[in-house]
Amino acid sequence: MAAPAAWVHALLDWYARQGRALPWRSAHPDPYAVWVSEVMLQQTRVETVLPYFRRWMARFPTVEALAQADEQEVLRLWEGLGYYRRARQLLAAAREVVRRYDGRLPADPAQLARLPGIGPYTAAAIASIAYGRDALALDGNLRRVLARFFGVETPVDTPAGQRELRARAQNAWPPGRAGDFNQALMDLGATVCTPRNPACADCPLRPWCVAHATGRVADLPRRRRRAAVPHYTVVAGIARRGETVLLAQRPTHKMLGGLWEFPGGKVEPGEDLTAALRREWLEELGLTIEPGPELDVFRHAYSHFRITLHALMVRAWHGEPQPLQAAAVRWVPLADLATYPMGKVDRQIARRLRMQT
Repeated sequence: MAAPAAWVHALLDWYARQGRALPWRSAHPDPYAVWVSEVMLQQTRVETVLPYFRRWMARFPTVEALAQADEQEVLRLWEGLGYYRRARQLLAAAREVVRRYDGRLPADPAQLARLPGIGPYTAAAIASIAYGRDALALDGNLRRVLARFFGVETPVDTPAGQRELRARAQNAWPPGRAGDFNQALMDLGATVCTPRNPACADCPLRPWCVAHATGRVADLPRRRRRAAVPHYTVVAGIARRGETVLLAQRPTHKMLGGLWEFPGGKVEPGEDLTAALRREWLEELGLTIEPGPELDVFRHAYSHFRITLHALMVRAWHGEPQPLQAAAVRWVPLADLATYPMGKVDRQIARRLRMQT
């Protein structure tokens, strides 16, 4: 292997001085803590992750503790981080690690990538940071920094773009220091080489950066043109029986799987809110209902679409709810709503009901 270039030494020196102090980083990182942090950080900012990570590690300090957990508790602890499939896959992978590897996370990236929820990036991050393996962890920050540094014109969100970045940066670091190299670029992308208004004057890589030298920092990295984000109108129904409300649990294989919600769904073309709610409750719960007044309107943006949700009170219903398209249905005391894991909008509805009560 050739000696590391001057820019690599400059990067690692900068990281030694300016790297962020994060609870999963140490001289001898805990592979489990690194794994949890990397999964939480997928499409989520460090500032958001920090309190979740601390609560998670206090409740599930080891792989064995997580493997023994109940899925509903795991989802409740994850609530608010979004992308709930990550939490369910963490639980499934922890059980597999205990069963197949005696509770020790593998060091081999290929073995790691066979665990639920661990893709090539996460496997490389764990292997390099926790075990010192020479693997490039090509996350969003690395893609942006390296595309600017090398002046890569190929869109970084394409396989071709990622191959080009990997070919240029692979094994650039000193042997055994891929973890520091990866984390240095992560920190540089998060704090200096940011998507907008990067602080080039503070960048240790500025003397070698192609984008800076050619005035193309604002133009790189390039990405594929994305389709317009769709918007859906959604309706949810709130049925009260004394001091209880009706909740339905979403099927595990669907978005927000395992979470609890106030039953409802998308408003189809040609439907008004009440017609849509009647149809959804009949299809999902086998109930014929009489919708009542609107409680409130909620708006939320998911990764690939946006919704406007109208929460309607249900004035009357006929029969008992059946889980025709739900994993379960349950009459839940208002005082217990906080113990049921929910998505962000349903949690807002639950809080609105508690305030009203």
